[in-house]
Amino acid sequence: MALQRPKGTQDHLPDGSPKLTRDVQASAFTHVQDTARRVLERAGAQFIDTPLFEEAELVRRGVGGSTDIVRKEMFTVYYFGDHGGYVLRPEGTASIVRAYLQNGLKQLPAPLKLWTHGPMFRAENVQKGRLRQFHQVDYEVLGSTDPLVDAEAIWLMWEVVRELGLTGVRVKLGSIGDPTDREAYNAYLRDLFKPHEGRLSGDSQDRLIRNPMRILDSKSEGDQALIRELGVRPMLDFLGEEARAHFEMVQGYLRDWGVPFDIDPSIVRGLDYYRRTAWELHHEGVGAKSALGGGGRYDGLAAQLGGPEVPGIGWAFGIERLLLALEAEGMAFPGAEGPLLFLAAMDEENVGLAARVALQGRRVARVEFAYRALKPGNAFREADRRHARYAAVIGSDEAARGVLNIKNLNSGEGREVPLAELNAFLEQA
Repeated sequence: MALQRPKGTQDHLPDGSPKLTRDVQASAFTHVQDTARRVLERAGAQFIDTPLFEEAELVRRGVGGSTDIVRKEMFTVYYFGDHGGYVLRPEGTASIVRAYLQNGLKQLPAPLKLWTHGPMFRAENVQKGRLRQFHQVDYEVLGSTDPLVDAEAIWLMWEVVRELGLTGVRVKLGSIGDPTDREAYNAYLRDLFKPHEGRLSGDSQDRLIRNPMRILDSKSEGDQALIRELGVRPMLDFLGEEARAHFEMVQGYLRDWGVPFDIDPSIVRGLDYYRRTAWELHHEGVGAKSALGGGGRYDGLAAQLGGPEVPGIGWAFGIERLLLALEAEGMAFPGAEGPLLFLAAMDEENVGLAARVALQGRRVARVEFAYRALKPGNAFREADRRHARYAAVIGSDEAARGVLNIKNLNSGEGREVPLAELNAFLEQA
């Protein structure tokens, strides 16, 4: 049997492939990325690209040494003579903040808006919409603590999915306050859970010591049952005056801009560098775990990575999960566009001429040509198979007169175009 792709990965195939399914349609991925680029760059975001692998220490600090991602799901990269201290990136934020610090991007005008897209890697159990190599669109803003920046980030995430045509989406919005608020909440959680420590899972018993807020994120059914039984108060009850005012301002902007959101007191971020605003984007069409992505403010991350204090906020969504939501709403994914013009020679002596004319036309448009002589009927059928808008054949008469007879494959109309005017025709087509 021929070798197969690794479990938890996909092939992104060209349109028309025999085994094509929607979740591996390359043009669908391109459509999402192009839409994100258009929305984010209109807002002043600049594209950034970072390595697919990073120092393991960056991921441990940036994602959290006690998280399941670091403890159980990292892909380690080895190469001859190295200590094996690299991992395939499991998310994009830590890499972008590292690049910001390492390359002196603080010198650029603030707040600095950055975005990227690309593959991420986690060795997790494969299920619907969750793969071991998956793809994200990621947006980060560095250099401002203004609640207006928070609200704009949420609006941009919502605007990307709106531009894609997705309707059944809501923002779940929360706040995790300032460090003093978190300390008070963690003290409350320790006092609450300590008498019931024996009922917690092993992971949550460890979290009770290190970071009690992460118990609320536990995947254990027993932990979640205990949380419900104890009636755990939400983090929102512990917000200080400044954090609460910040949260109210974010909500006010979102209401003014018509962004649909619900206050969700259960949203927490367990790592110490997170601050204030946190949110998730949900759509029921992707299954029980309905989150398409999420974001939050991480003003302490730059210092955690060894740099100065730099406020930041960002979000990411999974492209695979977004495509599932689009499919659930019956959205048709745009196919890849065909060539503007398909050229074919009617005899072997003019195959080279057809190729030369096609190369000339490629300076202004996508032009393809036949690599052997074709009869006119076969040439037009081949052009149709490639979804070309126009087709032309070149015979001895056309070659002698220096013209092309170009046919519009949608209307059936034809016109004669001098070879010297081909590029002008293609620019106006």
